[in-house]
Amino acid sequence: MSVAPDPATSDARLNAAVEAVRKKVDIEPEIALILGSGLGDLADAAEGSVNVEAVDIPGYPTSTVEGHHGRLVFGQLEGTPVVFVQGRVHAYEGYNMRRLAFPVRLVHALGANKLLVTNSAGGIHRDFSPGTLMFITDHINFAFASPLVGSCHAPRQAVPGERSDRHLPFYDKEWTKRAKSVARDMGIATREGTYIWVQGPTYETKAEIRAFEKLGADAVGMSTVPEVIQAQHLGMSVLGVSTITNPAAGMGAESLDHEEVLEVGRQVREDLTNLVRGIVREA
Repeated sequence: MSVAPDPATSDARLNAAVEAVRKKVDIEPEIALILGSGLGDLADAAEGSVNVEAVDIPGYPTSTVEGHHGRLVFGQLEGTPVVFVQGRVHAYEGYNMRRLAFPVRLVHALGANKLLVTNSAGGIHRDFSPGTLMFITDHINFAFASPLVGSCHAPRQAVPGERSDRHLPFYDKEWTKRAKSVARDMGIATREGTYIWVQGPTYETKAEIRAFEKLGADAVGMSTVPEVIQAQHLGMSVLGVSTITNPAAGMGAESLDHEEVLEVGRQVREDLTNLVRGIVREA
């Protein structure tokens, strides 16, 4: 089955997006940071920041979710040039996988070779309570979708830095090890675990969570995996951090809502901001 090309994610549109951004900012980022629900204010930590609004970037998807402002924020963090991706989009907003991954393709084309991705997630592991910070060591793609579908079969020139070995880990073990050491030195408690991606927008049922637990998942969410798949394909080093905002269905509170997710994000913001600063400093 062939997949029709999406004009909004074509190489020509990517080149147009790069050109549009470079007209507004001359910072070449080394690290890209994707910010999850309630964590968008982390970009305030950037020094000498320059904002590029999503609506001004050709082909760039815009978020409809509360707590997600659509823009790229360029600046310096701990002496390192970075770009914050504010306003991540989700599959449940109606975007296809290629559109979800477009921001990763863009920041890579702008110079970033590392991706630090954060998200808010429901806790499946029975020892995880709201506010737990979990380094992602692996993921389960339960949406069974990929941004690479339709992009790998047509003859094309190799992208500089692109990995041909599809069996390499998605999450950089050495970077995760250094990040854990940074957290330990700061007195910030962290855990490790496997993140399972579901499409949403509905929260998971108790039966689904029981199944996910048996599959080995420690946390569940509706983002991250498409971005990580794209980043790994491009040869970027990836570090993932989940903020456990609530027990998953059947693991604690009976009702879940987006405001609760945002509130926990606000509560752990200081620790996460300090941790991200330390990770970037030692990257």
